[in-house]
Amino acid sequence: MKREIYRTAGEEETIALGRTLGARWPRPCVILLIGQMGAGKTTIAKGIAAGVGAAAEEEVSSPTFPLIHEYGDPVSVYHIDLYRLDTVEEVERIGLDEIMERHAIVLLEWAERFPSILPSRRVEICMESDGDEGRSIEVTEHDG
Repeated sequence: MKREIYRTAGEEETIALGRTLGARWPRPCVILLIGQMGAGKTTIAKGIAAGVGAAAEEEVSSPTFPLIHEYGDPVSVYHIDLYRLDTVEEVERIGLDEIMERHAIVLLEWAERFPSILPSRRVEICMESDGDEGRSIEVTEHDG
């Protein structure tokens, strides 16, 4: 297990960190984006998607209501928000297990609520806002 801690001072720095991080992980890769509302999960997702060439940062938005956004042609980044789901059965119905097997980066928000569905090999990005524009970001790579 590898752990790193970063600090960003604003949205641009968080996006830049996402670009750097996303470019370094091989596919397939499951990345949990962990943090409260407003912690910057979608902001770092913008950088990750841009860093792998799947989408321009301004094209990336929160998938809270549609649940899944797909970026790239062919799709190389799935951005999935599990906030509105309550049970493992609901998560299974969206085909998450199949998506996680694809040759892509899978960004999961609120997946920590469903530990039984998480692969042992994954990256966890835990984000915390400092109340201003700054963020504390802890990246943990689980090797399985």
